[in-house]
Amino acid sequence: MATEEFKDRLLLLGLARVSEAAALASADWIGRGDEKAADQAAVNAMREQLNLLEIQGRVVIGEGERDEAPMLYIGEEVGIGTGPEIDIALDPLEGTTLTAKDMPNALTVIAMGPRGSLLHAPDVYMEKLAIGPGFMPNVVTLDMAYGERVKRMARAKACSTEDITVCILERDRHQEMIDEVRATGAAIRLITDGDVAGVMHCAEPELTGIDMYMGLGGAPEGVLAAAALKCMGGQFWGRLTFRNDDERGRAEKAGIKDLDRIYTRDELVQGDVIFAATGVTDGSLLPGIKREVGHLTAETVLMRSKTGSVRRMVYRNPVQ
Repeated sequence: MATEEFKDRLLLLGLARVSEAAALASADWIGRGDEKAADQAAVNAMREQLNLLEIQGRVVIGEGERDEAPMLYIGEEVGIGTGPEIDIALDPLEGTTLTAKDMPNALTVIAMGPRGSLLHAPDVYMEKLAIGPGFMPNVVTLDMAYGERVKRMARAKACSTEDITVCILERDRHQEMIDEVRATGAAIRLITDGDVAGVMHCAEPELTGIDMYMGLGGAPEGVLAAAALKCMGGQFWGRLTFRNDDERGRAEKAGIKDLDRIYTRDELVQGDVIFAATGVTDGSLLPGIKREVGHLTAETVLMRSKTGSVRRMVYRNPVQ
């Protein structure tokens, strides 16, 4: 057992390098129409960089179970095998379709925390609700009707419901939600993919114009989104949803005992966490990879929950 503490400040630059490497590796596949190749390039680069870090790392949110993912699978050990024991949540390319089609907001995403601090979320759906910082606890909740959430948010902001904008993943399963939200007069920003970025938009409403995120998406991405909000500020709630007994079995295998539990941000991410995201395609959070003669330029947002610090780093990488 490692006895070293989680020295998050010392790990920050290494975390940025991991995220940057994945983004740069996927750059050749932007707009090429090949989602799998883009994802594999990002996975390979992220794994290579992780294995250079002086950590005993364990992937708890990854590309899937071991039999489904040859690299960066859930439970995979990374790092050089010395140093602190670390839990890692990652999405080497959040928005493979966005990358393949050169659409906005594709990111590489990774978070780290002390061993046991990140929920081992199974690969099932999660009902999600998120708002930004500065509000009293439980201004909105998952148990509220969709329209009621908008009304409560408007009341908390002392504005009209028409001044509220909600980010929702564009899926057929969300049609009732979309109709109820629009009935309040609120605006909706529909996104085709990338709900980690969707949740992160809530933390900076003055820049993104997004007040709230709601909808059904992947549970692993929910843990990553909660990690981002733990650094940026904001509230997040998630509840696992299951389509069949196989999915319930996945949850039980992952150690989930209460299948109906509503998790708060700090229950999904216990303790301090560090988080990095690098833009792959241009978006409202980060610019994408810029290709110029002789070099590629990437921008990374690097965050630390212990201090609430948010840094933006530009990396100019020479290429042959």
